[in-house]
Formats: sequence, structure tokens, C-alpha cells
Amino acid sequence: MLPSSMTSAFTATLGLFSLTLIYICYHAANDVRLTVSPQGCRMSWMSPSYLLQHEFNSSWTPLAHRYSLWLYREVGWDPNQVMGVPVLFIPGNAGSSHQVRSIASSAARQYFSSPFVISSDFTGRGIQPLDFFAVEFNEDLSAFHGPTLDSQIEYSSAAIRYILSHYPPNTRIIVMGHSMGGIVGTALLPSDDISALITMSTPHTLPPARFDARIDEIYRRNAEYLVNDPTPVVSICGGATDMMIPSESCILPDAGDVNPGSAIYRRTIFTSALEGAWTGVGHREMVWCHQVRWRVARAALELGGANSNVDMAVILDTWLNRNGRLIPPATSIDISEAATNEALPEDMNLVLKKPAGFRTYLLPIPRTLETNTTFVLFVSRGSISSIGSQHSTRLQASPYFCVGRATSPTIQQYSESLSCVPLEPSTLKLLPSPIPGKPFPVPDEGSDESDGVVLFEATVPRIPADVEDAWIGVHVNAAGEDGWVFGGFDKTQTLQSDIGVFDILAGGAKLSLQSVEQSSMRRHITFPKLLSNALLIYKLTPRSAEPTVSCAQPILPPLLVHKSHPAETHYYRLEHDKPVAIHTHASAPFIPLSRFTPSHSSELWIYSSGTGCQDVNEFILTIDWWATIGRIATRYPTILISWSSGVVALLMFHAWRESGKGSMPSVQQSLVTFICRPMPKLLVASFVVALLPLSPGYYLGTRGESFLGFLAPVLLVVATGLVCVSWWFILLLMWPLRLFTRLLPAKSRQYNDQGMSRSTVVSIIFISLLVFLFVPWQIAFIGCWLIHLHTCANSAHRKPYPGSAPSLRSTPTESLPLRERFDGHEQDTQDAETNEIAPSEELEIQDMRRPQGLATITDTLDIIQAHHENTHLLLLMTWLLPLSMPVLAVWVRTLMTAGYTAPFNGDHNVFKVAPFLVLVDCTSRRKSALLSHGKAGSYLHWGYLIVACVSFLLGSREAYRVFDVASLFIGCALVVKFSPVRFARCVAE
Repeated sequence: MLPSSMTSAFTATLGLFSLTLIYICYHAANDVRLTVSPQGCRMSWMSPSYLLQHEFNSSWTPLAHRYSLWLYREVGWDPNQVMGVPVLFIPGNAGSSHQVRSIASSAARQYFSSPFVISSDFTGRGIQPLDFFAVEFNEDLSAFHGPTLDSQIEYSSAAIRYILSHYPPNTRIIVMGHSMGGIVGTALLPSDDISALITMSTPHTLPPARFDARIDEIYRRNAEYLVNDPTPVVSICGGATDMMIPSESCILPDAGDVNPGSAIYRRTIFTSALEGAWTGVGHREMVWCHQVRWRVARAALELGGANSNVDMAVILDTWLNRNGRLIPPATSIDISEAATNEALPEDMNLVLKKPAGFRTYLLPIPRTLETNTTFVLFVSRGSISSIGSQHSTRLQASPYFCVGRATSPTIQQYSESLSCVPLEPSTLKLLPSPIPGKPFPVPDEGSDESDGVVLFEATVPRIPADVEDAWIGVHVNAAGEDGWVFGGFDKTQTLQSDIGVFDILAGGAKLSLQSVEQSSMRRHITFPKLLSNALLIYKLTPRSAEPTVSCAQPILPPLLVHKSHPAETHYYRLEHDKPVAIHTHASAPFIPLSRFTPSHSSELWIYSSGTGCQDVNEFILTIDWWATIGRIATRYPTILISWSSGVVALLMFHAWRESGKGSMPSVQQSLVTFICRPMPKLLVASFVVALLPLSPGYYLGTRGESFLGFLAPVLLVVATGLVCVSWWFILLLMWPLRLFTRLLPAKSRQYNDQGMSRSTVVSIIFISLLVFLFVPWQIAFIGCWLIHLHTCANSAHRKPYPGSAPSLRSTPTESLPLRERFDGHEQDTQDAETNEIAPSEELEIQDMRRPQGLATITDTLDIIQAHHENTHLLLLMTWLLPLSMPVLAVWVRTLMTAGYTAPFNGDHNVFKVAPFLVLVDCTSRRKSALLSHGKAGSYLHWGYLIVACVSFLLGSREAYRVFDVASLFIGCALVVKFSPVRFARCVAE
């Protein structure tokens, strides 16, 4: 055994290390949202008014006295009465009905060009304005409490029935949900009354707080609805800037697996890929960010004119995830409509700066062109087909596939010999156009999508054998606007790199790019062996060749596009020696994999207008350790709670095993023993288990990724350090309680070591009834913790009899295994050195070897044993508190907002807290240990090992199971301690 000074140094060092690491992780997590995906959102402005729906009362739902329903009206734009398509907005955790104002205001101001004047975009299309209703949940903390979610689901369902009662039959409603409001909206499915569901920053696959089994049950039901229900669903995610939820949990299950036109439409889109936004968006900012609310409102307006789920899928895909599906049908055109036609030589790109007038430019398709060659066209500040920026100019370009001869200089002969049809794109979307010298994504106000560049990609059709000449025609309609057109044939250069995550640990890996041809407009780079996980952030540093004097600035500087998932795309401006953060949410802890989320692979595209002064010829790839630490810190807070509970369970396993030998160690001794003996072995075992290909619902949730295996030992060390810190906190709390107890007059107290007293049974029955009828069981558990804290503080200086000696002068930190010594058993040398007795105490002990003295020492040792047992139990209960405290906040919030008479559904399971009610009452009335003595003590310690296994394996994903298993074990131990015969006898007394 080590001296007590060294043992204190052990625990102090470990505790301070854990606190320091948590402090570092906290700051790293705060920096992630600023460096990895900075938010750039323009503010939204509105003139709101809210009309309370008084008629939606208790005749519709008994929850009407707790919640309310409001109708939003834009002052000066909307009439007070309903007049269009109904929309229900559902706020999230601690959200407000007033959050509807940004999207509702945008919808009104898009539909009306001026007050009560319909915009030309909607005139004659049969599209009606939107009537936005919003439910008010009084800022309930629904993320922590399943019954609260159930109440919100019930109220929202009744609200839909009430809203539709004011509209013609067969009217359907659009549902929007923010955060946990999206979970409520999903739970309303299946429903014939809901036409579409749009969620924003909603954690669909992983609850943000995993302390309630009923939340998991709601999630399981929602997963079934998302698989089987045909209602179109779109999820908009905020990305790395959203610090409230793990952004990967926002991805709908198998998002991208179903497409418009199929029976089921599911689509996830990150705001970094949302055209016109191209930025991360914070959790709360999601509802007011102008770049987001504008498109959500426009999509909802277009949905009002849809007639089927297929039409709705096309509309949602167009306005929230454009990909070129709204292309006009292929029809031939009369080329003679053009004012001038030009035939360009082979291998020349189409470059038009500030084009003017109407022209059709022809690019000949060479016979030697390779199969699957792509025609690429860029249009800045204009549009291609139906795709353009929000405030695009009159510059329009239309690509065509043409066949025939174009040798005559006259328009008449030219038009007779040339036939053209629209070219069908494979990609048609809006790209950002970063401004040189400025950061991108643009912080604060964000990018202006009017500066965006439309990208058109199409596979060049095969030229029939009987056709002599084939062309790509680009019909440009311009009026001298400040824009440009750039296009040509592209032979995609694909570079496959074998760089893996271990290759860049030694300082980074270098990737050399091939030289760029004059006609090359895109380069493709793949990393099939690179680990792609939400926990890892890479730093990609571009290197450019030294510019020559004659080089020209390209009209489209190199733009890096990182696409790791169909839902997620990130854009970066490439500049020499300016690193960019490559990150993803495709694969992440506790999230099931699908074929769209490979754990390895990363894909980069570089778009540019060819060679220039900013050409990139080399990349340096490293790990951004600071950002990676911040990302890990936001993914594993729950694991520290469950693993700390597991460490305490292991401490108790050791302590109870030692108690079977006649000596219960103190908490300080248990901590030191754990750190010095089993902990090194557990660190190795934790790393080995992390390498096993476990299901994502177990342990670290990383599916055995070798590089992430190091997280397990680090988390175990931090959890152990937090247990040490929690013990200091407990001692700090017991110190004033102990002083206060000493100041009170001494009272003789009757102890009962035989069983439970009648008053104990009566008090437990009363508290159980109180829990069953009024308060949640979590409140009773907090009361149990407070009572047991007082018991431990009081037992720290308890005397066996008034005036007897020796007494405990302070909180014991060393065990005194003297019982065996007086029974004739010898101590080993190590224990004897540890438990040295002062000379003055030896005299007292010698006097106590008489029968009366031996009895006094036995009582003293029993009190020490009981104190050590109680403090171990207090430490366990302390780490079970975080699993129950969130419900206390929910309960207090409900009482404050809904009134003290509002019923609090659920959480009245008396059996979860009953073992602790019996435990704290019995320990407060006993002077000897309750659970660590007797024959039962020889095998009860195995129960703590079971609690530890559940904490480590299941607690990370399902933290509520830790409390359930601990409560079950305490109950079983009490049943063993108090047999039914003994229980009946003590009640009869």
C-alpha cells in the first residue's frame, strides 16, 4: 500500500488531468463552428401578428389548457381570415410558436409582389397563398422526456383536425418541424391529411438526449413510418455549425435511396449544399436564416399547387435540392431564329464575356471524341433552362444537340440543313462564385446567390453512322449584362490516391496533380482508403505553381467541391497555401451505415476555366487535430456519464469483494487500488474491444475503426478522473453538513440492524403513493440522494455509545481491519504497515481487549464498515443523478408554464426508485453495513460487475439502461438481505 499522501497525489493528478482535457475540448468544440463551417446568414425582416385560436379548446383535446394554437398573419399583406393552403409549424425543444414568423413572412412576401397583389410568378398557375398555423408548447423541454413528446404529438394531431375543419373537404396540410418538432411531425404519419413534411435541424436517427426509453420507442416508430409511408419528407440539416445536435443524425434513413417519381420520396439536404446558401447554419438560426427560409417558403408555395405525391417530390427536389429534373421536353427548334450563327473550330472552348444580343454558337463534335465525353457549360449571373439564381439577369443559355451541315454562310441554307434538340443534362445546379481575396463561406451576411454560376453537364450523345457532322449548339440570349458564358468538351481527369489515415499521421501526405490541359474544366480526385467519419477533420493545403508574367486570371478560379454523401456537399475556394477543412457527416458514431455512407472514401472535384495564374498542382493532406478534438467533444458527452458510472461500479465490485474478507476499503482506497491495479489492464482491454466490429449501438459506436480505437482508453482515463473529482465534490458537500450536525445537541438514536422498522414501511408506502399519483420518480430519487448524503455526513463522526472510545474524529480514509487481529488471524506485512496505530491508541486498544472493550471495538469497526459502504453507495447514486436530473428540469418547466395543477404524464413507475427508498431509509437507521456483510456479501459483488458491463457496452447509446440495471441490482440485493420471513417478522413487531 502507498502512503496516504501519495494516494491523494494519484487521484488529484488524474482528476486535474480530466478537468484540463475537458476544458480543452470545450474550447475546441466552440471553435469548430467558427473555423470548419462558419455561418453566413442574412437577417430576415417581417411585420408579424398572431391570432390565438380560441375555438380550439378542450372540446377538441384535453391538452388545450396546457398548449395553444396560433395563426400567423403578415401585417399589411395577409388578411385575418384563412384563404389558402394550410401549413402547421411545430417548434422544437424549448421552442416557441413565434419561430414561424420568418418562413411565414417570406411566403407572404413572395406570393404578393405588393400588399394583396399576386406576384407574376404565381399568376394563372392555380397556386394559393399559405396560411401558417403554429402550435405553442410553452417552451417544453421535449428532447429529454418521452411523455412530453407524446403530449405534443397528441396535441398536434388534434390541431390538424381543427385546422382542416375550416377548409373544404379533402384539403391536405403541409407540416413543418424544427428540431424535435420534426420528430413530432414524423410521428403524425401516416396520415391522409398531411401532404408533405419538411423538417429543419431535426435529429431523425439519434436522440440528442438519450436518458429516456420512451424517446427511443418514438424513434423506432418513426423509423417504420419513414420506410413505409408515401408522404414526401425532406430534412434540412445545418452542418458543422449546428452545435445542438450531431448533424449526421439529421440525415434521413437511406436518404437518397428513393427518387422523385417513385412511391416514396425522402431527401436530406445540408445547408452547405443548399443552392444560394452554401454555408453552415446554426440550430436556432435555421428558422430565420434568409437563404434557408426563402427556399423553404418557396417550396411550400409550390407544393400548394401540386396534385400528387410525384408532383410534390419534383417540387421539393427542385427548390431544395436542384438537380435538373425540370427540363422542358425535347423539341426541335428553328435555328433561323438566331440573328447570327458562328461555327467554332475544333478543340476550342466557348468563352463569352459580357455577351450581347441573340446568337447560337456551334461547337463541332469531333469523330475522335472518346465515349462518355462530357459537355460542360458555365453561366455566370444568368440561367440555363429553369435553373438560375434568385435575382438572375436576363442572360440565358440553352444547350442543344445538332446534326447536319453548317457550311453555307447564309441563314436560309443553314437552317434547312441543321436540326437541333435540347441537350438533356446529367447535372444542372447553381455553384457559388467566391470573390477572390475574401473568405468563403462568407461569414455574417453570407454569399449573394446572384453571383452564382450555373453548371450544366451532359454526356455527349453518340453520333449516328449516317450523320456527317454533329454539333453542340449554345443559344445565348443576352442584353449586355455583367456575366459570362464558358463551355466546352471535357475529358475528366480522375486521380485515385491510395492515401489512408495512417499515412498522414507522420506529418501529412503529399498528392501531386497532373498538369492541366487547356480544355480541362474539371478534375476528379478519389481517396478510396481514406477514413470518412464525422469525428475526423482533415486539412487540405493547395499548392500552386509560381505564376508567370504572361499568365492570365481565369474567369472561373479553381473551386473545390467535396461530396461525401448525396445529401452533403461543401465548396471551397482554392488559393495557394491557404488550407481548407475537409469534413463529413456520412459516417458517424451510433449511426447505422447504408450504401450511401461508406466508412472509407472521399471524393473531390475541382472546377475551373482551365489553366491560369491560380492553377493547383499539389495538395498537402494532414489531420486538423484541434478541430478533430472539438468534433469528438460534441459526440461523446453522454459516454462520460455512463462510463463514469461503470468506473464506480468497478470500484464497488472491488470494495464488496474485500468486504467478504472482513475489511471494507474507503472510497479513496478503492480509487487508488483501481488506478494502480486493474486500470492499466482495462485500458488495454478497452482498446481491444474498440477494434471489434460491434454494432453502432454498442460501446463507442465506431464499428471497430482501428484509427478511432484510441478513443476508448482516453475516455476511460477521463471518466476515472471525473469520478475522483466527484468524490472531492461529495467531501466538500459533506463538510458543512458534518459541522452543522456537530453543532446540534446530541440525541440518542435507536438503531435497527435486524430489518426494516414499521415506520420505514409506512414512509415508503406514503412516498410510493406520492410518486404514483403526483411527482415523477426522478424527484423521489433526488430526495433519496439528499437523505443518503446526510447519512454519510452524519456517520463520519458517529460514536457507538455516548462517551465510549475510540471515536471517528473525521472522515475515515483508511480501513482498520482489526477484527481479524483480535480473532487470532494475522495481517500480511503490507496491511500491517498501512494500518499503523498511534501509541496512545494502542493503550486504549489493549484496555479494550477485555470483553467490554472488544464489544466497543466491534461496534467501532462496524460503524467504519458502514460508513465506507454508504460512501460507495453515495458515489454510485451521484453518477446516477445525471440520468434523472433532466426530467426534474422538464417537470419544473411544466409546472411554471402550464400551471401547478397540470398533470405530468409518465414517470410514475414506483419500482424504479423503490430500491433506493428502502436503501437510504435502512442505511440511515443502521450502525453496521447493510449489503456488504454476511453470506450474501460473498457473491453480491458480481452484480456490480454486471452494472459496469452495461455502462460500458450499452450506456453510450442507451444511457437510461444504466439506471435501470443499477436499480434492479440494488433491489435484488435488498431482497437477499431482507428475506420475506424476516420482513414479515419486523413488520409485526
